[in-house]
Amino acid sequence: MKLLNFLRGETFARGIHPPEHKHTAATPIRRLPWADELVVPLAQHIGKPAQAVVRVGQEVVRGQPIAKADGWLSVPHHAPATGVVKAIELRPTARGPWTPSIVIRPHAAATQEDLWGVARDADAMTPDEILQAVWDAGLVGLGGAAFPTHAKLKVPPQAKVHTLVINGCECEPYLTCDHRTMVEEATALVRGIALSMRATGAVRAIVGIEDNKPDAVLAVKAAIAQAGLENVFAEAVPTKYPQGSEKMLIMSLFGVEIPSGQLPVSLGMVMNNVGTMAAIGKLLPAGQGLTERVVTIAGPGVARPGDYRVPLGTPISFVLDWAGAPRDATSACQLVLGGPMMGQAVAALDTPVTKGVSGVLVFRREDMAERDERRTYPCIKCGQCVESCPMGLNPSALGMLAAKREYDEMGAHYHLGECFECGCCTYVCPSNIPLVQQFRVAKQVLRERAASAPAAPAATRS
Repeated sequence: MKLLNFLRGETFARGIHPPEHKHTAATPIRRLPWADELVVPLAQHIGKPAQAVVRVGQEVVRGQPIAKADGWLSVPHHAPATGVVKAIELRPTARGPWTPSIVIRPHAAATQEDLWGVARDADAMTPDEILQAVWDAGLVGLGGAAFPTHAKLKVPPQAKVHTLVINGCECEPYLTCDHRTMVEEATALVRGIALSMRATGAVRAIVGIEDNKPDAVLAVKAAIAQAGLENVFAEAVPTKYPQGSEKMLIMSLFGVEIPSGQLPVSLGMVMNNVGTMAAIGKLLPAGQGLTERVVTIAGPGVARPGDYRVPLGTPISFVLDWAGAPRDATSACQLVLGGPMMGQAVAALDTPVTKGVSGVLVFRREDMAERDERRTYPCIKCGQCVESCPMGLNPSALGMLAAKREYDEMGAHYHLGECFECGCCTYVCPSNIPLVQQFRVAKQVLRERAASAPAAPAATRS
């Protein structure tokens, strides 16, 4: 670690400082009750959807596997409540298309205790057994990406990992679920880190936490000391968005840059979210699967904001009712899953909470009035987007190319693939140009073109 950089408060270049709105940071995690029905999509992770292993009318208990992984880049799913399988049918999701889902009607008297799983000695597990247990638990990245955790912890044969980096930055405004997890579940977090170090072969681990969370830093350091781990550290990094990006956090902690087109493993590092590590620390020793997650429910339109432990599959409408958010068209204006910078706006209230949902934010019509009244103007070449882009791109030039549908030019000569859609450029643009939305469209067009392109002919021998 570049300790001189840390002591001087250095961090990655550019970025922005949006208002934090961390109003729920001091509120303990509360538990949400059962909804009348829970909808478990078979595709709530990156990779192939899982395959249902239950039938309509079957009784299930909380924690029981109800869907199996379909290949390496897939994960199983578990019953979030004890009840009966009401249906296996298409249901709406945050992504838009209706997705095959398992609908469970919880029993009225069901407890929120996991009834499936056999305790095991996690300290005696081999690296391969840890990876298998992580896979069996149905774990994905709980920071929002939902990449299967077992695949991320599996180090390629040609690589060697020396450092496990744990992302505790939570730089998105409003979100505090990771913050509360570090404060309240630091012991499970450290246990998960130790297991993941053995799985990857890492010799040290570093938890990067933004310095606006001093109580989280102290809690994690205390848990590390209690566990007696001399090669695990918790470090405060300067608060700045998007500090939670793996490239930005690694730059802040180590002063090194991940090469273009490569992953942290190319530098001997693997990065995971604190929520994912805490889940490993809780679920693996108990032999259980992921049935719930901590979600921040906040925003100006929420009467009872806070961090809630929500059963997976809970409809957003139930979450809003419990948190005191208005559902009438005259009050509610926009609903966002995740954070306001990189989250996804949804319209269907029957969309369920899935493994990748870190936040449910509600904004009222009056909160959005000023933004909605702003007109979009031509680019004035002010350069603010260039000064804010953490990847050092030229969003202004990319935006003008996008307006002309020059998508191939954007990808070939302006490094569109390096953009991770943090939204800094859109946030600072005085012309109100929806730059990041244009980039998403461009990327989707390029993906579709690549998928439909004919395969290159095999080389012939002369």
